[in-house]
Amino acid sequence: MVMRLFCCLLLLSAMPLMAATKLEASVNKNPVLAGEFFILNITVDDTIKDEQPDTSMLLKSFVVGPTSLSTRTNIINGSMNKQTTWSVKLMTRREGEYTIPSFTVAGLSSQPITLKVAKRAADADKNNDIFLKTSLSSKSLFVQEAGVYTLKLYLAKELLDGSLGTPSMENAQLSQLGKQTEDYELVDGKRYLVITREYLIQPQKSGDYTIAGPAFQGRVQQNYRQLEVSALGNDQQIEIKPIPSNYNGAWLPSELVSLDEQWQPEDNTVEVGTPITRTITLTALGVTKEQLPEISMPDITGIRSYPDQKENNNAVRNGRVVSQQIASYALLPQTPGTYTLPEIKLPWYNTKINRISFATLPERTITVIPSSNAANPVVINDSQNTNNQAAGQNSIDATNPLQVQSSTPLWLIIVAVLGYLLWIVTAIFYWLSRSTHNVHVVATTDKTPALPSLKNLLHAANKNDAKMFYSALNIYAKTVTKQNMGAIDTLCRAINDAELTNNVMQLQTQLYSNKKTTSDLTAIVKLLKKYQAQTLKSQQAVLKDLYH
Repeated sequence: MVMRLFCCLLLLSAMPLMAATKLEASVNKNPVLAGEFFILNITVDDTIKDEQPDTSMLLKSFVVGPTSLSTRTNIINGSMNKQTTWSVKLMTRREGEYTIPSFTVAGLSSQPITLKVAKRAADADKNNDIFLKTSLSSKSLFVQEAGVYTLKLYLAKELLDGSLGTPSMENAQLSQLGKQTEDYELVDGKRYLVITREYLIQPQKSGDYTIAGPAFQGRVQQNYRQLEVSALGNDQQIEIKPIPSNYNGAWLPSELVSLDEQWQPEDNTVEVGTPITRTITLTALGVTKEQLPEISMPDITGIRSYPDQKENNNAVRNGRVVSQQIASYALLPQTPGTYTLPEIKLPWYNTKINRISFATLPERTITVIPSSNAANPVVINDSQNTNNQAAGQNSIDATNPLQVQSSTPLWLIIVAVLGYLLWIVTAIFYWLSRSTHNVHVVATTDKTPALPSLKNLLHAANKNDAKMFYSALNIYAKTVTKQNMGAIDTLCRAINDAELTNNVMQLQTQLYSNKKTTSDLTAIVKLLKKYQAQTLKSQQAVLKDLYH
């Protein structure tokens, strides 16, 4: 009894090892048409969970779709049958005879399958409910020249689901441009939903290549049935030409390259401190935005230049890639004179005529003149006049609003010499005259225009708003200097304070340049307060010197 039980247990333990006895591979169609999907089934007569066949070897000859797994158990008259099946969707692009290799699962191997693929008729898809069309913007490109590959999927039935592959090409980068579009077309009297995708082609090596058309597989609704459908895009032949040996510089192959510029203001004569905006636009056909070269502005002594951030964009127009770079520069003339901005010359290779061409911007001459009100005296010159007086330059501007008459008439001095009595009379008259002049000084001082308030500047500085501060500073400078153009630079030159000038330059750099800089707005307000205090003190000193 014990021996029988032992034998039963031994048989039971051996059954799982002996259960899998056969591995078979089969296809649901043979022969098949080129571009037609078929099913490869790999079946083993047992339940297999931790192992699956290696289908990577199929990629050399077939388009391999997704793999599905199914298991089944049947019990008939007390006999149990188990089965595990792997199903793979396959398709081949060209006619011929193919061999599906053997597979190994659970120590078992399947037999290879010979598959016959028939040629697909050229007009096989014309009357079908689904087909693919492919096209190229150009059958010939240079290395790194951008081309456009267009794929259209035509559907006459309601699509339930499906997957559309991507084109492929050796030694090239293919990437989809934007999102797919949907539209309707009539083909031979039949209405189709057309799904269109565009791909950017960037070849990296010269030679003759084939762009393999993508495949589509899915399900459509026909009456009350669901049908499996598939389609294959036609291949495209393309020639990739090498870079010419005589070309030097950054490689820019294109059918058209242009340079344009805009100036604001457009006048070639400007005043010192007047900001000029120069916008340069580079447009190229048949290249990507990453291929556009950088355009640099040469430094011009006497004109400060602040480059703005460049904008690069590309789009597809009439099957061509159009790329554009927009670069803006802020120019600030510092000193009067005549300046010539040199010509900008950009080499590129014209793929239409197969020779080197140049996109150019001609040189431009601008004249910088002094500020229109530079000759008119302003309040800010009072401190300088005071310093000149201290140095022995006793001339007083005739247009100065503080005009003083001679303090003592000559005839009084003569009378004082005549005698003691007359001197007393003269002294009394002098003191009376001095009192009259003091009243005139007070009246004149009351009429002296006050310097503008720094309230708006202080408000913008507290908010740390550079644009608001610069606008308020410009208004302040115009009020002080009585100039409409270049007022800020005129104010800085008149005050002649290195710290103030540097802070204003940092503010202009922050506003006009793409460099990440910050300016000390509070420091500018403090320096202007200091200037106002010195100006007021100088005015009082001048009045005191004139009337005492």
